[in-house]
Amino acid sequence: MSSNSHFKSLTAVCVGLAMCSFAASIAAGAAGKSRDYLNADQQDIQAWREMKFGLFIHWGPVSLKGTEIGWSRGGQRRGRRDKSTGSIPVEIYDNLYKQFNPVEFDADEWVQIAKNAGMKYLVFTSKHHDGFSMFDSKLTDYKITNSPFKRDVVKELADACHKGGLKLGFYYSPVDWYHPDYRTEDHARYIRFLHGQLREICSHYGTIDIVWFDGLGGTAEDWDSENLFKMIRQLQPHVIINNRAGLPADHDTPEQRIGKFQSDRPWETCMTICRQWAWKPDDEMKSFAQCIRTLVNVVGGDGNFLFNVGPMPDGRIEPQQVERLREMGAWLKEYGSSIYATRGGPIKPGPWGASTYSGDMIYLHILDWPDETLRLPPIAKRIVASSVLTGGAAVVKQTQEAIEISVPKGDRHGIDAIVRLELDGPAGDIAPIDLPSASLAYNKKARASNVYQKNRRYGPDKAFDDDPATRWATDSGTKQAWLEVNLGTAKKFNRVRIKEAYDRVQAFELEYKNNGQWKTCLRGTTLGSDYAQTFEPVTARQVRLNILESTQGPTIWEFQLIAPKK
Repeated sequence: MSSNSHFKSLTAVCVGLAMCSFAASIAAGAAGKSRDYLNADQQDIQAWREMKFGLFIHWGPVSLKGTEIGWSRGGQRRGRRDKSTGSIPVEIYDNLYKQFNPVEFDADEWVQIAKNAGMKYLVFTSKHHDGFSMFDSKLTDYKITNSPFKRDVVKELADACHKGGLKLGFYYSPVDWYHPDYRTEDHARYIRFLHGQLREICSHYGTIDIVWFDGLGGTAEDWDSENLFKMIRQLQPHVIINNRAGLPADHDTPEQRIGKFQSDRPWETCMTICRQWAWKPDDEMKSFAQCIRTLVNVVGGDGNFLFNVGPMPDGRIEPQQVERLREMGAWLKEYGSSIYATRGGPIKPGPWGASTYSGDMIYLHILDWPDETLRLPPIAKRIVASSVLTGGAAVVKQTQEAIEISVPKGDRHGIDAIVRLELDGPAGDIAPIDLPSASLAYNKKARASNVYQKNRRYGPDKAFDDDPATRWATDSGTKQAWLEVNLGTAKKFNRVRIKEAYDRVQAFELEYKNNGQWKTCLRGTTLGSDYAQTFEPVTARQVRLNILESTQGPTIWEFQLIAPKK
């Protein structure tokens, strides 16, 4: 089935589709229509931004093995410099579809799960890097309708989304390690196949709101993206397209991390609810607190959040994942006014939390109280009223130097205390504001025993930048590591705050250098996403987190050292 002869038999069909595209282009020109096909209209982008929260779904025959979609396929990965390969031999991976019969799949149920989670849109993998089509493509036999299941998953999901009022998107990988022409001397023939499949998707499944490419660094020339975008937007005039087909398109897509604060260009964090994109038995799932805090920091950074689940081989979304999403939906039902249709800011996210705004309202999402009182920078608007959405009352004091907010400890919500400030004018008039760091280690020189693939993007300095979008990370398999900061001069501190990703640390020591020797001022076991501890005051210039035991390569979002209260 994967032979050249099979795909060559489809060339005439692809050429025919390309001619239809050309004819459509001529017709549009004849009608006098002129538009920018490389970018969506601003009103469509705005409507997408206001939705804030969507469901990403990675699914295919690989769920039978519980390994990662695409990446666990063995064989050559044409187009990539590294020669690594997957764990499942090609002859096994490429034939999994012959056993794939997800009889419990119910598109209406998936849509309801998304809606119960407070999600406003859904993006589904129509084709991943493994080349398997989850729709009834006429251009290949390697597709879901040739499995024992026989049904067109994409069609059923499209129908369910349209019926349920959920906006619809499709992930499509221009990368295809299965197709015989991909990244060969016949790559032009593959481009015709790619364009032909996108024409099928955009023609046969009703209104599509999002096309989500995953081109793994390919260029616009690799996919003939300008003509591809033109065809897509002619067929789906209001579609949003991401930045992974060699063109900037409509929005950025930070993956498995919270994006940096960015209000001048739309962005969307895509992240997994567990560790793997596709379903994995007994995978480690994010806690409710992690999910909410991630959502808040993404929206507070002025982004959207696309949260991924991987359905099981029988077609059901794992019950524990469904329950976690339901919990998020219950939270959003109460506090969604501080999330939906807001913008990030005007106070940028930091270790304390994040802010959002809409009209004359600012919503402060306080995730971590640094002291009894949260002190924020001044704003050029007058606060005329305040309330606490999560219960209780706040004392708000506004001066030319700061905004000071305090909420009784009994009224501080354990995950996110939301304080609403009503202003005497539009919050959007306020330029984004950075909150000065309370950490002695902020932006100080740092070093570490290990950095993930020696990539500066994951360097030790990222743990000391007060940016929840960046982190220090270590190589997979690392069990022990240290992270050191040089404060420049000897400073006194008695508190530490650490935000760890993935809860991997099992034993650690906080150490400081005294007369050339490392001494321990604090010992512990687990860290987690919100570790804070007070200890006897220490004065030192060099301080390090010594991780003695970790289940996997440890990674730290933020590491703060706090001076004693005066």
